[in-house]
Amino acid sequence: MSEFKVKITEVLSRTINVVASSEDEAKNIIDEMYKHEHIILGSDDFVGVEFDVVK
Repeated sequence: MSEFKVKITEVLSRTINVVASSEDEAKNIIDEMYKHEHIILGSDDFVGVEFDVVK
């Protein structure tokens, strides 16, 4: 028997509509909302999982 380290990576994703004058402004608005915990991703936002053996 051998011992292995396996990394588990979960992916959460959500699309949010935002009104802004540019793509950069839209990203900044969402970034600030996320940093201030106005957007919190949870289990309903789950889109996938990966398992990778760590060398």
